[in-house]
Amino acid sequence: MPTDLTRLTITEAARCLSRRDISSVELTNAVLQRLEAIEPRVHAYLTPCPERAREEAEAADRRLAEGTNVGPLTGIPLAIKDNIATRNLRTTAAARILENFVPPYDATVTARLREAGAVIVGKTNLDEFAMGSSTENSAFVVTRNPRALDRVPGGSSGGSASAVAARECLAALGSDTGGSIRLPAAFCGVVGMKPTYGRVSRYGLIAFASSLDQIGPLGSSVTDCALLLREIAGHDPRDSTSVPLPVPDYVAELGKGVEGMRIGLPREYFVEGMQPEVEESVRAALCTLEGAGATIEEVSLPHTRYGIAAYYLIATAEASSNLARYDGVRYGHRTATRSGLLDMYRRTRREGFGTEVKRRIMLGTYALSAGYYDAYYLKAQKVRTLIRRDFEQAFKRCDVMATPVAPTTAFRIGEKIHDPLQMYLTDVFTTCISLAGLPALSIPCGIDEAGLPIGLQIVGRPYDESGALRCAHAYEQLTDWHRRLPEVPDE
Repeated sequence: MPTDLTRLTITEAARCLSRRDISSVELTNAVLQRLEAIEPRVHAYLTPCPERAREEAEAADRRLAEGTNVGPLTGIPLAIKDNIATRNLRTTAAARILENFVPPYDATVTARLREAGAVIVGKTNLDEFAMGSSTENSAFVVTRNPRALDRVPGGSSGGSASAVAARECLAALGSDTGGSIRLPAAFCGVVGMKPTYGRVSRYGLIAFASSLDQIGPLGSSVTDCALLLREIAGHDPRDSTSVPLPVPDYVAELGKGVEGMRIGLPREYFVEGMQPEVEESVRAALCTLEGAGATIEEVSLPHTRYGIAAYYLIATAEASSNLARYDGVRYGHRTATRSGLLDMYRRTRREGFGTEVKRRIMLGTYALSAGYYDAYYLKAQKVRTLIRRDFEQAFKRCDVMATPVAPTTAFRIGEKIHDPLQMYLTDVFTTCISLAGLPALSIPCGIDEAGLPIGLQIVGRPYDESGALRCAHAYEQLTDWHRRLPEVPDE
């Protein structure tokens, strides 16, 4: 057992807790001390809750001592992205309009973590309403990459990825609409998974794009992500998009290896302009998997080139609809200066929404407007169908696919914030997978000359998270990239 308890994986920590080698209070205090020391530099959290966490840790220790109501996560300190509802704990979606919102209920995933015994140490930062690729669009603070404080952590789940990488929690939940778990995981050098759309309940997730949003885990290992996913997945009658399928034991499936597994390599995901080290590391990872018994086969996803355009039409249209509820009437911010109802609506939304959110609302409203619906939104949905069919055809020849997560490693803070198109292109390798609703994860597979992590994306068939996790775990056992945790630099 390491002297630094924050270096434990969930599996290691659970073993130590069950043997009573350590207590949950000791483990939680170690995480909170780390959080207190690191947060002034990283800004991963919006709302830490140390006192509540210590109370939950004390309750966990009592359960462990009694041997009653002990779940697989009992006493484990976790963080939750701040667009996931937590009862009696502020949930802002990093937006001014929800700055003081305290939900009276838990999201389904939050409730399931509590049932499994987890200790919640706080709510992590994100791009406002999860709209962004860098966590620079938060209304409150810019999160920094623990590997290099002048770099972004990716977005929108940048706070969760930074907290895991900086060891300010043992694992975290994020949400992924177009890459928002996978990109931060790649940029921060941790493991992050977007499950199949419908595998995890969205009840209690503050909506961005309802046909795309999905909650998933981020951790320091594939096993930790598999364990977390096992606890949060499953049918929920409160979410009409939740699929009534049995949840496999993802952890038990991990050790099967990749002998005989067919890995597809989409030719459209290796493009001009990619950072050379990214392509080199991904291809080296594939050689490693091939050496472990997998076969690599090139496949084609011909409609990939239309993915970004289709995604930013569909996602913004759904955002325009979802964000109409923030009007200053029922909850959230209401302007103090107004002259009539219409003026109150305008001023409230002008004051409460940030620049990127306003941009996406306007784009989405335009795409849905009379005379433009067929030309933009409807056409984007047709392209989405073609993209999904591309994957269906490719999966006839392979079990999983492997691609880069992003064309570059983490860019500098401020480098792309004023160029929306360049920022959107950061998601070029993740959006098509979201449009198709497929499971995918990011796992570290290299480090560039600047010491920044590179992510390998493994994509599974629908509802086959096990296949993607199994492939990633096999790779993880043959390499040590996931163990190279950063020492957070000084300012």
